[in-house]
Amino acid sequence: MTNSVVAEGLTKRFGDTIAVDAIDFVVASGTVVGLLGPNGAGKTTAIRMFTTLLRPDGGRALVAGFDVVTQAHEVRSAISLTGQYTAVDDDLTGLENLRLIGVLSRLSFRQAKSRADELLDRFQLGGAAARLVRTYSGGMRRRLDLAASLVVPPVVLFLDEPTTGLDPPSRLELWDVVRDLRSGGTTILLTTQYLEEADQLADRISVIDTGGIIAEGTADELKSLVGGDVLVVSLAERGAARRAAKVLTCALDLPGEVANADTELGQVTLPLGALSLPPFAAGRMIEEEGIRVADVGVRRPSLDDVFLALTGHGAGRAGDQSEND
Repeated sequence: MTNSVVAEGLTKRFGDTIAVDAIDFVVASGTVVGLLGPNGAGKTTAIRMFTTLLRPDGGRALVAGFDVVTQAHEVRSAISLTGQYTAVDDDLTGLENLRLIGVLSRLSFRQAKSRADELLDRFQLGGAAARLVRTYSGGMRRRLDLAASLVVPPVVLFLDEPTTGLDPPSRLELWDVVRDLRSGGTTILLTTQYLEEADQLADRISVIDTGGIIAEGTADELKSLVGGDVLVVSLAERGAARRAAKVLTCALDLPGEVANADTELGQVTLPLGALSLPPFAAGRMIEEEGIRVADVGVRRPSLDDVFLALTGHGAGRAGDQSEND
């Protein structure tokens, strides 16, 4: 099988709102594909259709070669899903959780125990196997969640924002797990609103916004959409970012929102190609207007730059969707 996930004109509506708008989408077998977008963009709705939890209103989808509507049972037998929230039982131990899933999946008790032991060791949870899950850290619970998805090895693994709410060290641990799964040949569809996560893990990325796929490609291909290097002006006061962006826009006669203001980081960024003067001159222009500049530098485009260029807003902002993605 060349492609493990295929969508053709896939559509889902909630009342008058189109949550997923006739998307065409492919996940090649043995790869990690990132579905990148803000909350409300349609990511989770798409995942729910691929995993037979929602029935499409239009188009069709094939997963592991099976139609998600007419062959839903076969699809469910071939996949695993790890959602945004942990699905393990707090009142059982890690071992008991995995063993129970194995028995419910029609493994013998002996097979279920053996598989549970194997996965606990693989996900570095062997030392906590006999502890109640309620005592686990967030990172440990997410690793157990992933282990639960693999008790019966799936053809396709769906990870719906698997690192939401985790601290940075726990996120890095989960990234290592995803890399290990990919190296073992598992096909993975990963949804995320974390740009760095998609950049680090995905072989290919599809950007979704307000229900539609607006760009696809490798991380490098997407970054090339915004041109070359990016000028970054860091300010001494974060709240001055919009005023500094306006200064550059007026002084350089820039169109639209070429100079982007990030009030959280206190930075102004713009494509270096839009600057007709040396980079340091941009900082001088801003300082001449009474805004203190902490640093002026040049960096490669990031996926954040891509997302801003494609959508006009950051990856954390939600579109006007009725479904919580």
